[in-house]
Amino acid sequence: METKQVETIVSPPAAHFVGDGFRVHNFIPSIQEMDMKRMDPFILLDYHSKFHFNGTHRPRGIGAHPHRGFETVTIAYKGKIQHTDSTGGGGIIDEGDAQWMTAAKGILHKEHHEAEWAKEGGVFQMVQLWVNLPSVYKMSCPKYQAIKNYDMKKIAIEDIGTIDIIAGEYKGQKGPAFTLSPVHVMNVKLKKGGRVEFNFPAYFNTGALVIEGEIMINGQEKCQEDYFALFKNEGEIFHIEASEDSIILIISGQPLEEPIYAHGPFVMNSKEEIMQAFEDFNIGRFGYLAD
Repeated sequence: METKQVETIVSPPAAHFVGDGFRVHNFIPSIQEMDMKRMDPFILLDYHSKFHFNGTHRPRGIGAHPHRGFETVTIAYKGKIQHTDSTGGGGIIDEGDAQWMTAAKGILHKEHHEAEWAKEGGVFQMVQLWVNLPSVYKMSCPKYQAIKNYDMKKIAIEDIGTIDIIAGEYKGQKGPAFTLSPVHVMNVKLKKGGRVEFNFPAYFNTGALVIEGEIMINGQEKCQEDYFALFKNEGEIFHIEASEDSIILIISGQPLEEPIYAHGPFVMNSKEEIMQAFEDFNIGRFGYLAD
């Protein structure tokens, strides 16, 4: 098997606020190297780097808003998130937890800092991915998966680290998330000097976001905290070594190779489907959720 080399190391784009509670760097699709097609099926990656919020009695966040045609994956690293949606799904995403929400044919949801955490405030850090749905599933029923950290498949790497698998697998060990196309999403936690190897199909779109610390990839490319490494679609194997204690989010997925037509909170396959999404939302087919 051949080595999967790094195509480019991407610095964090300028941060912007989503609502008043999420200060994010939009890696996908904000730059030319990583548009929706390049990282398909990962069509959005918002990274909330470490940021301190003062305490407040009114939790910060974003009110009720719609989605159709894809899944949202939220991973909490620091702080707590309260999620509620129009199907009755929801709960608290605690530090180390993940949430996998399948918007499919339509859902309303809202996300805020968890109320008790918001009162105290503190450092907040999270990732939200949008995973595109194959056309055959875009109009399926919405679904919600709450994935607690203790439910993730944990792989010990000798005495130098662990891998927490959210979705997909590592060396035959599978994560708990049910997915509608082949994707791998996992957090790698390495002590300084720790080294781990990965093997994904050459044509899978693959990247690594350094949540904490600094790493060397294939002994050649340095990737520091808050930076994203995009891999070439050549070769299968790459390895990561931690220059200091590090946490790395690894994503890899089989591209759907279907038309992508996106507008705001909807991602479909055609303009006509987007127009239908707006019509369905406006007449209440996404349900009801108060702000």
